[in-house]
Amino acid sequence: MKTAKPVKLFASLLVGATLCGAGAVHAAKISISCGAVGQEYEFCKTGGEAWAKKTGNEINLVSTPNSATERLALYQQLLAAGAPDIDVFQIDVVWPGILGNHFIDLAPFAKDATKSHFPAIIQNNTIDGKLVAMPWFTDAGLLYYRKDLLDKHGAKPPQTWQELTETAKKIQDAERAGGNDKMWGFVWQGRAYEGLTCNALEWVASHNGGTVVDKDGKITINNPQAAAAITTAAGWVKNISPEGVLNYTEEEARGVFQSGNAVFMRNWPYAWPLAQGPESAIKGKVGVSALPKGGADGRSAATLGGWQLAVSKYSKNKELAADLVMYLTGPEEQKRRAVKGAYNPTIESLYKDAEILAAAPFMGELYDTFVNAVARPSTATGAKYNQVSNEFWNAAYAVLSGKAKADASLGQLEGSLKRMSRGGKW
Repeated sequence: MKTAKPVKLFASLLVGATLCGAGAVHAAKISISCGAVGQEYEFCKTGGEAWAKKTGNEINLVSTPNSATERLALYQQLLAAGAPDIDVFQIDVVWPGILGNHFIDLAPFAKDATKSHFPAIIQNNTIDGKLVAMPWFTDAGLLYYRKDLLDKHGAKPPQTWQELTETAKKIQDAERAGGNDKMWGFVWQGRAYEGLTCNALEWVASHNGGTVVDKDGKITINNPQAAAAITTAAGWVKNISPEGVLNYTEEEARGVFQSGNAVFMRNWPYAWPLAQGPESAIKGKVGVSALPKGGADGRSAATLGGWQLAVSKYSKNKELAADLVMYLTGPEEQKRRAVKGAYNPTIESLYKDAEILAAAPFMGELYDTFVNAVARPSTATGAKYNQVSNEFWNAAYAVLSGKAKADASLGQLEGSLKRMSRGGKW
């Protein structure tokens, strides 16, 4: 084994639990990386336990960082070393092109199962003709709002970002005047990481400012609409959003909103059941809608998210690992996760399931939001996507933090992307 000792140690330190199948005498042990945003880890654990019980094998859960950026760095370290520590990797929808050469082809194990998943995600996960990952759940950015506060102050869910800014300010100021000095109008993900790429892409696309790099590989980000979108967002900081939002990931934003101290929140579907939980300060007071448009001529734009499961080609138990992947991404497990945790299925037929729609009504109401979500430019930029995203979120962060004007920052971004590409095209 040629595993670097620091890599192996790092992975070992992250191991959360070993779950054993009943009566397993010569059981194989399959390790799976699990995120820990919201209830992610617990749902991964219960799904793994069910598979272990069914097959008589063992499953080892590896807890990974909440930040997608930090998680990718860990994965790259482990995979570059050919480390067998993790058999099944939970990967972001934008990582197949970055990590795909380290994963096996799942097509022989999936067979006809691929036909039930959204074709666009299957296509996204197919690199050089190889199905490197199976879809586990899909995501899109959503707007959460306090129904009770909007009703109290005679407001409606905003249709544009301008309406959101005005409504958030109005309710924030009124609530503070009434004694709640912790109230903020809007919380979101402003830290310089992949989550900011998702937020900023929504702002830009909603203003008809493009998607940074288009599907043909052309750099499109340096335009007045994109500059206006990011300038608008910068105006929220210290006005309707706390200065600390510049260090918020998903969980920090959810914490403020769920404690009752924000009118609006941008987040993913996972936040829904947590907001409705028995200990939530806002249980029964939350509404969900599509994100606002960039103006009268704009559109609602939600960044496509979601996570996939892939099998490492360095695994010592590839077939069993693939079996675990097929179980976790199958209809029974996807339904359980949708009902209990509001994780959006990638199996299209489940969007007509009565139990799912009763548990998370927005999945039916906002179906078009999920199927028409805006993809990050990972297909066009391939293995360089992470570098492209890093440049984009840093450019946006510079504007949000007041260190640069939007037009100058986007101009510099265009220059960086041109140098990174082949004369401005991938």
